[in-house]
Amino acid sequence: MRLKILGSAAGGGFPQWNCNYRLSRAARARAPGICPRLQSSLAASAGDDRGWVLFNASPDIRQQINETPELQPAADAPPRSTPIRAVVLTNADVDHLAGLLSLRERQAFHLYATPRVLGVLEANPIFRVLDPVLVRRVPVVLDRPFAIGGPQGEAGLTAELFAVPGKVALFLETGRRAQDFEADPEDTVGVRLTDADGRSVFYVPGCARVDPVLRARVEGGDVLLFDGTVFRDDEMAEAGVGSKTGRRMGHQPITGEDGSLDAWTGVGVARRIFVHINNTNPILDEASPERRLVEASGWEVAFDGMEIAL
Repeated sequence: MRLKILGSAAGGGFPQWNCNYRLSRAARARAPGICPRLQSSLAASAGDDRGWVLFNASPDIRQQINETPELQPAADAPPRSTPIRAVVLTNADVDHLAGLLSLRERQAFHLYATPRVLGVLEANPIFRVLDPVLVRRVPVVLDRPFAIGGPQGEAGLTAELFAVPGKVALFLETGRRAQDFEADPEDTVGVRLTDADGRSVFYVPGCARVDPVLRARVEGGDVLLFDGTVFRDDEMAEAGVGSKTGRRMGHQPITGEDGSLDAWTGVGVARRIFVHINNTNPILDEASPERRLVEASGWEVAFDGMEIAL
């Protein structure tokens, strides 16, 4: 199995277009050790040239494809062609859906998501640009493994979607916490991806907290790609760019009370990698003490173009 990080930043990317926080300024200045990042997305292949699967379609998808030769049409392919067989969605956030609009050029692929997320697409007429004759929308039942396929057949990978603590997409919020947080288990999911040899990758780009069920599920995995949105729960307020905490946005902070560093302690997983990193998170600076703490704790920090081979 091959994995490629297409985008390692949270919504808005890094630097975000209107963010003037010190990290964004440093990224624009190309400061050493502070690299720009596109919005969160992952590509996976069985490693046998049977095609690629995208996990979430970020608004940056066109640039991500242009920067990833494996996702581009082969030189001897037909005039309309792509090695992308399918897209799997983990929630209905704009930074995970908007890229679908760039895949509208009458190209066949399969689109997998929970019925809840597919319902969001169905309710918004703009997504009708994806011709249903070509783009098959496949509803996924939670906790039931399925072979990922596309118009050319199976991609050689098996996926399982499972509920994780989270919230509805920002544009679906009602303002009532009970309805916005964990209102439906299909709103926010993680992915367990396995290949023919039984190797397993867990992709959880958004998670409000690590509970015992999630810990048990990941135990024994080969790779965990986990929500690293904020280092501290209140860092956006401290940076002066917003009032929301990480938890209010549905993201567990890396440190602090019940932070993800402590929450994952003792769980047996071979590699741990933070993804979906917000533009205020100090781990974006490779020389920061926060970055050193994360790495000393056995975690890696994802970067665009990062490749993982199993």
